[in-house]
Amino acid sequence: MIDTTVATAAIVYPDSDGMPMADNTQQFRTIVTIKENLEALFHNRDDVFVAGDLLWYPVEGRPDIRRAPDVLVAFGRPKGDRGLYRQWEEWGIAPQVVFEVLSPGNTAEELTEKRAF
Repeated sequence: MIDTTVATAAIVYPDSDGMPMADNTQQFRTIVTIKENLEALFHNRDDVFVAGDLLWYPVEGRPDIRRAPDVLVAFGRPKGDRGLYRQWEEWGIAPQVVFEVLSPGNTAEELTEKRAF
């Protein structure tokens, strides 16, 4: 008898890209300031999710398509801890606002790619 069952491997969505959040203290301070001020601004809104350096996966089944903005804001999503942001599990809502804080090593090409994403 031939077993025709096909085993499907679970898709892994890593919660870390192995990259540092910041390249220097000034960049880190700026990222934290933006994130914490947005948290303060929306502290009375239970439907605004703010995160820093969180991997965002916009397409189910494609863990290779991802970004970790320095800060992201998603309106219409509840506050709470997450290890990553899988858009399809967030009612399909993409972050509406993202911040990228330039570091001395950023190239024009990197910035163009980030903006296009």
